[in-house]
Amino acid sequence: MATAQIDRPAAALREFTTRGYAVVRGLFTADDVDVMNDHFAEIHRTGANGRYTHMSMEEAGNDPLLAYPRIMNPHRYSSIARDYLRDPRAAEVLRALFGEEPLGVQSMLYFKPPGARGQAMHQDQFYLQVRPGTCIAAWTALDRVDRANGGMIMVPLTHELAIDCRKAGKEGAGSYGPNAIPVPVPEGYRGEAPELDPGDTIFFNGSLLHGSGRNVTTDRWRRSFICHYVGVGCETISEAYHPLVDMSGQDVVRAKTTDGGPCGGWVGAAH
Repeated sequence: MATAQIDRPAAALREFTTRGYAVVRGLFTADDVDVMNDHFAEIHRTGANGRYTHMSMEEAGNDPLLAYPRIMNPHRYSSIARDYLRDPRAAEVLRALFGEEPLGVQSMLYFKPPGARGQAMHQDQFYLQVRPGTCIAAWTALDRVDRANGGMIMVPLTHELAIDCRKAGKEGAGSYGPNAIPVPVPEGYRGEAPELDPGDTIFFNGSLLHGSGRNVTTDRWRRSFICHYVGVGCETISEAYHPLVDMSGQDVVRAKTTDGGPCGGWVGAAH
């Protein structure tokens, strides 16, 4: 077991560098998964003192995501979410991938109940606008995940491509809403859907094209906890991702990105 723990960051780095993403099996334990699922269910139930709202199932009609919308940035008010954002097991892998100390910039919990739509294909760096470098996401399964319940679709090698700017500033520029404009998968590339057990984590490059399909099951959820990170050398990042958080749990200040680089006046957004 000790050898596996020592080798895990190196193995992840090899896969991440070659393909743009890496799957780390069993990064979190079954107990961790239970803690997260129970905690986020409590936020859904209580509303976290007005920080989270949702419709009833009756009000939501045929859109289950109105009754179970994602929880955005719980690390800003929840010590449990903040602790998992900066968890030493994830930080160990991130240090290998960045080659420097990581900083957390976003956390999200997706419930994705049966019938929920997928997320449009997108690149995270389009929204975060990190300079220099890019961001890395850590996507942790809190349920068994496969294509049927809307698992992630990753397009390997697209981390080597430029950021697609065609939807910058347009209605539907986001990736989450029902009118989101998907970034097309370029010719010659093919998506793949890794199957995950609870506690498995996908680490992926901010330029990698990814999304998810609809949860077509009638009785399976696809809960997941997602965090985004940048390297400590980050100088600017889109306004929606401030303040940043170091791995000791302290807030960190960086400048806000004021130009979209190849995307012109687009300066990023929450996604």
